[in-house]
Amino acid sequence: MLVLRLYAVEGALAARRGTRRGTADSRCARGGQVETRAHGTLAPRVVFTDPQVAAVGQTLESAQAAGFNVRAVDQQTSGNAVGTFYGRGAAGTARLVIDEERRVIIGATFTGAEVAEFLHAATIAIVGEVPLERLWHAVPSFPTRSEVWLRLLEGYGL
Repeated sequence: MLVLRLYAVEGALAARRGTRRGTADSRCARGGQVETRAHGTLAPRVVFTDPQVAAVGQTLESAQAAGFNVRAVDQQTSGNAVGTFYGRGAAGTARLVIDEERRVIIGATFTGAEVAEFLHAATIAIVGEVPLERLWHAVPSFPTRSEVWLRLLEGYGL
């Protein structure tokens, strides 16, 4: 039964990528130029289960296999005051995969309640190749769950 569910999730993700590609194709048909940088691992993906799983970019393992010099930084998504609104002690994790040579995020994975909302900021940071030193100045709203970004960057050592 688990295998069938995994195939269903992969099928749903493949359909999502097809929708994104279709949007780009329609823009080209109307005479627009479209550069699609957010494809493959750069395409954001969410599994709407309970808890949710959201990711964009490389995993630690795929980055290492691709030859990147990387470091992972982990943080609990409930590690700030607003996180308790989703249930006291509600489990969840956030992981950034950082390219140590370029000092940019090349992957992000979030698990937990309503973590899909973290994904767009991660996608912008990854696709835009925003240096960590610049990202540090993107101060999260307080008090919000977005403070997880502050905790992740502090965990890296900024």
